[in-house]
Amino acid sequence: MKQQGLVNVKSLDPSIAVLLKYSTTDNFVKKDVYGCMTACYLQKKPAQMLAKANAILKKKHPNYRLLVYDGGRPFAIQKILWNSLSQYPPHQRETYVASPSQKSIHNYGCAVDLTITTSKGVPLDMGTPFDFFGKLAYPSHEEFFLKNKQLTAQQVANRRLLRSVMQQAGFMPIKYEWWHFNALARSEAKQVYQIIE
Repeated sequence: MKQQGLVNVKSLDPSIAVLLKYSTTDNFVKKDVYGCMTACYLQKKPAQMLAKANAILKKKHPNYRLLVYDGGRPFAIQKILWNSLSQYPPHQRETYVASPSQKSIHNYGCAVDLTITTSKGVPLDMGTPFDFFGKLAYPSHEEFFLKNKQLTAQQVANRRLLRSVMQQAGFMPIKYEWWHFNALARSEAKQVYQIIE
């Protein structure tokens, strides 16, 4: 990743917490698919945007930090993630993992999965775990689940705080995952950057 010009996000802001979920067994594949890769790498501009988001968060809440679960993702890993969801038809699978034929924005080092943690390392309650497959994780359905008491006001407030600091730094949220943010549209990422092999 370094050879392709990507930046370790902690080199820009050491206070950003990083726990790559695909370097653990605590993910939907239930196995470590990253192996020795435990640092989060992003393209330089998205990495700078992430550092900005963390600074905005710390200014509002000095006890909080961003906690990164995934960033730049090699294309070979994308295929593993896609193939691990063979129980879903392709159109449904694409809700959770980008098809290798389309490439993920993660594969260009321009997307990040993350949450907020306290300085003591306790992640805020977002109502679902990371990589939760279901509508309870959809930002677009939060009002419905809040009204039906399936999400609490605090859980929704935590999600909104995450979205707020990320959007102020220039990231774009998506409809299906509260933890996923794009620095660029996929079409733009394809024009500007190479795929991470």
